[in-house]
Amino acid sequence: MSENQAVRTERGLRKAISYLESMLVQNETLHCYAVQRRLFALLHRRELVSATSGRLIGMTRGLIGGFTPVDLRWQDIKSAHIRAGIFGCDLKVTALTQPDLASGGEVRAVAFTGLRKADAQAVYRICQAQEQAWREKRRLRELEELRAKSGGFQGSLGPGTGSSNDASPDDSLARLERAKEMLNKGLISDSEYETIKARVIGQI
Repeated sequence: MSENQAVRTERGLRKAISYLESMLVQNETLHCYAVQRRLFALLHRRELVSATSGRLIGMTRGLIGGFTPVDLRWQDIKSAHIRAGIFGCDLKVTALTQPDLASGGEVRAVAFTGLRKADAQAVYRICQAQEQAWREKRRLRELEELRAKSGGFQGSLGPGTGSSNDASPDDSLARLERAKEMLNKGLISDSEYETIKARVIGQI
């Protein structure tokens, strides 16, 4: 690669990272990213995939400028796989297309090919950690949703108390509002909020 090509490449990468950082919401941080090797992008602009504190963001640059992002929340990701080749790594991620429910909907696959090996492995490790963290939470949400659909019992009975299904819509709304307030104040994590929300909705 000539010196001029290297300068243009570095300038394009800085622009892509700048655009990526502009997509981050409040309190979201960028952990790592991987860039497609030039060898795999002879006929198009290089791809970039990044892991943040809240999601996986992929980005494809247009031939005449601009970027096309792919945005996957960690709680929607079902699996992540990596394949290391001689010249680069391929990262494949499957995610739910119906993020508001743990069950139902379809699963779509997103692939990023020819990534720089060390950077791709760093992104993959975060994908794996998030997948494992959300797997049990998703299982609990699926159980709650199945119980809600079947009209089954949602809680336990105590002395002088009715079932949790006796809670009024106003009580459920108040619980969701309190949980949302705690999330905004940083008292609970996003995953804990999603678990609370699934349980409250399942009890309505």
